[in-house]
Amino acid sequence: ILDPATILPEGKTLLCVGLGHSRPATRTSDGARVARYAAGVDYHNHLGRRLLKLARRLEAEGLISRSRKIVDAGPLLERSHAAEAGIGFESKAANLLHPKFGPWFFLGELILDVDLAPTGPSNPTGAASCGTCTACLDICPTDAILEPGVVDARRCLSYQTIENRGPIPEELREDMDAWVFGCDLCSEVCPWERHAPDLASRFGTHRAVESDLVTWIETPAETFAEDFRGSPLQRARREGLARNAAIVLGNHPQDGARSVLLRALSLDPAELVRGAAAWALGRGYGQDEGTRDALEAATSDPSPEVRDEARRARGQC
Repeated sequence: ILDPATILPEGKTLLCVGLGHSRPATRTSDGARVARYAAGVDYHNHLGRRLLKLARRLEAEGLISRSRKIVDAGPLLERSHAAEAGIGFESKAANLLHPKFGPWFFLGELILDVDLAPTGPSNPTGAASCGTCTACLDICPTDAILEPGVVDARRCLSYQTIENRGPIPEELREDMDAWVFGCDLCSEVCPWERHAPDLASRFGTHRAVESDLVTWIETPAETFAEDFRGSPLQRARREGLARNAAIVLGNHPQDGARSVLLRALSLDPAELVRGAAAWALGRGYGQDEGTRDALEAATSDPSPEVRDEARRARGQC
């Protein structure tokens, strides 16, 4: 949506804000990679509270009468609006860059019922650009950045590991490497990120990130909401996180993971997880006779998708 009045009929001005979240690279206790923004508490709540506080202050001072907050999930072209407001500039990886925070900041908006003069390109960030740099295009493991500013979400690991509710395409699974939630590669190689401050304390580190992949797979649906409460990791849902964990364990076999994957293959209630477990077993644990037998048994799974995964995995053994 381009017109804020579509959301708030009285809306006349869109107030755009950015909140830095830069921190060191994040890994689970057994080495799987998690997008940095997702390591701490849910930014929707954190930034949302700040926006509400700002709105109440503006109301108390008589500057506005009505407002509406939006954090990420609202129907706004927030990146374009933020660039127009002078918060940052759009990069070749299709995100927003800031001279201080690089790509590591969240966006939020307040729709206000008053007319305010736009900041526009008078902001210093208006002079910044990517120049001739193509580091983000070169590093993308799935070639998801088709050209500067154009991303094929179907090939982006962030989309596949978070938003995709079905099986991750087989041709992308090895490219996931150790990425179990999201992907930061295009941001990590960006020259604008080099001097970003360490703001890890701002959002902390959620206990789920300090856990391991085996625990993620074995977390039952009944306790998932509580175990991941307050974490952006909830977005992928229990089945998605367990699917991702199984694929990473296939890419990076671990002692003790085989038995967990075997249990998931035969007992997990989600066919999405059973299928991912079959792939992981065939890729990283298929030299064992017991694994081959389990995959053979899984070719009789009630789900045709799991049966197909098991047949292909059995063929890899």
